[in-house]
Amino acid sequence: MEEIIRAVNISKTFQTSDGTVDAVKNVSFSIEKGDIFGIIGLSGAGKSTLVRCLNLLEKPNEGEIFIDGKDIMKLKAWELRKKRQEIGMIFQHFNLLMQRSVLDNVCFPMEIAGIHKKEAKKRAMQYLETVGLSDKAKAYPAQLSGGQKQRVAIARVLASDPKILLCDEATSALDPQTTKSILALLKEINQKYGITIVVITHEMAVIQEICTKVAVLDHGSIAEIGSVEELFRAPKTEAARKLIFNDFSYVPQMNGKRMIRVTFDGKTAFEPLIGNVILEYHTPLNILYANTRTINGNAEGEMILQLPESEKIADGMIAYFREKNLGVEEVDSIVG
Repeated sequence: MEEIIRAVNISKTFQTSDGTVDAVKNVSFSIEKGDIFGIIGLSGAGKSTLVRCLNLLEKPNEGEIFIDGKDIMKLKAWELRKKRQEIGMIFQHFNLLMQRSVLDNVCFPMEIAGIHKKEAKKRAMQYLETVGLSDKAKAYPAQLSGGQKQRVAIARVLASDPKILLCDEATSALDPQTTKSILALLKEINQKYGITIVVITHEMAVIQEICTKVAVLDHGSIAEIGSVEELFRAPKTEAARKLIFNDFSYVPQMNGKRMIRVTFDGKTAFEPLIGNVILEYHTPLNILYANTRTINGNAEGEMILQLPESEKIADGMIAYFREKNLGVEEVDSIVG
């Protein structure tokens, strides 16, 4: 696949009354054209600063940023303005012009680009059709729901004909059902227009719903990077484990000498693996947690199992699960 974004050793610091804050520290990654790439981390991890560095709304103190092979850090002001037209951005709070109608909001970037008013309105209606709001063209933002406002913001970005779409916590202000519909829309746009999408979020559910690859950001640095399936099945770092295991942090105790996290996909979800291993070893085990998720349209599941006290039987059960091509990793007594 052809690379469209490459960040090389990006660092960004801020001076505050309390001293220097290292918001982004020596970050490097690349994104392929047409991909949906997620950047996830807890609050304060540096996600929003990093995404604003990608279009130089925040200029890094160090590093290089290549868009379509061109280092935008070296562009002149007019060249950067032109390049930014290829990089759309949607935010958590929509940023619509409240005095303008929905149609006029979508027309706005085309007006700036000098497109004739009649042509701009025609194209704006096409984009409103894409986001499912052609019937709201004459409405004003105050008359819309949060999900509808975000759809207008997406239509407005499409009007700039971008190659890249940066989404900075674009669904954080929305309810779960509306979030799913917006993510489905973004996926449709990615497939229909071939736009590369970068998703910034603190929610693992968002990453699992839409992204193909993900970078975990922790205190300004990338903790790990890879496919969403790899991150879910076998997180390698503490930062990634906190995000994955957050769903069952409510479990008060996980006491036991040994516990394992078992991950499985839709192919094995219907096999009675727990029943079979109990029959195989004539020993019960304790299911402390179980859940299934959808990742890129595929069913993925996980269980936290408390193993028997016998080391021999526990090792045998682990070997059994691995023979069945399940992901298996030992976890601590308290997770989350």
